Amino acid sequence: MNLPRVAITIGDPAGIGPEIAAKAAADPRVLELCTPVLYGRIYTPGVRAGTLSAEAGRTAYGAIVAAVEDAIAGDVDAIATAPINKAAFALAGLPWRGHTELLAHLTGAPSVAMMFHADALRVVLATIHEPLSSVPRLLTRELLAGVIRLASRDLPRFGFSQPRLAVCGLNPHAGEGGVLGDEEQRVIEPAIAACAGEGIRVAGPFPADTLFVRASRGEFDAVIACYHDQGLIPVKLLAFGKAVNVTLGLPIIRTSVDHGTAFDIAGRNAADPGSMIEAVTLAARLARAARGGQAAGAEGRP
Repeated sequence: MNLPRVAITIGDPAGIGPEIAAKAAADPRVLELCTPVLYGRIYTPGVRAGTLSAEAGRTAYGAIVAAVEDAIAGDVDAIATAPINKAAFALAGLPWRGHTELLAHLTGAPSVAMMFHADALRVVLATIHEPLSSVPRLLTRELLAGVIRLASRDLPRFGFSQPRLAVCGLNPHAGEGGVLGDEEQRVIEPAIAACAGEGIRVAGPFPADTLFVRASRGEFDAVIACYHDQGLIPVKLLAFGKAVNVTLGLPIIRTSVDHGTAFDIAGRNAADPGSMIEAVTLAARLARAARGGQAAGAEGRP
């Protein structure tokens, strides 16, 4: 069988990235589905386990760039990334706050979104690594409508041919008719209406404190969350270690883990590679599905 080749970047070499990348690359579940290819220098002068450094940031960045270049060239079929450290990127003078923004830059993608995919719940973020105080200003009709369109376009790859999307309100009780905030009326409702008018199956805004329960019980295929923690707290509560970060809108397949660099246990051979294994196997299934022109299955499986 001609297995897809999946690039696995090691992330920040001072964190658990190299360990979980190597463990995933050797896992039988991974080897059954793909040929893993590791990217990055695990042993880098000037980098110590658990220690923040500019050199670690540069090393992580170089691995990502090389993997993306190979994916664009067709030398690998997908990318699965181990976690990077945003502070190390900043020390290295790199302007990107995370993988998502960097990957959009490297591929020239005009619009991208972060989705966390798990059997129990799928969540797409309208804003990503932004201070909470900036979210109301950044959450425009155009931004939200673009994220809804991306989710509707890309979710069929996961087996949802006509995805049912639900949008969170920004404020408590989805604004309570304007009493607790007017973003729902000014921004969210018009964006939903515009997308619904295009034939997209989207509803809301719904109070976030109950919407994730409804979605996890099967009422919706994915939830659009307004900001980072609004979406990631419920998905990590339900599926930490099993959820996979997928970048929507890229011209290449990219998945990642649902956790950070874990400097506190780096270098101890104590890291659980579960999320990395999930990320690589999902990338492999998406690559196989892309080859065959079919969906990867409603739960990321053929």
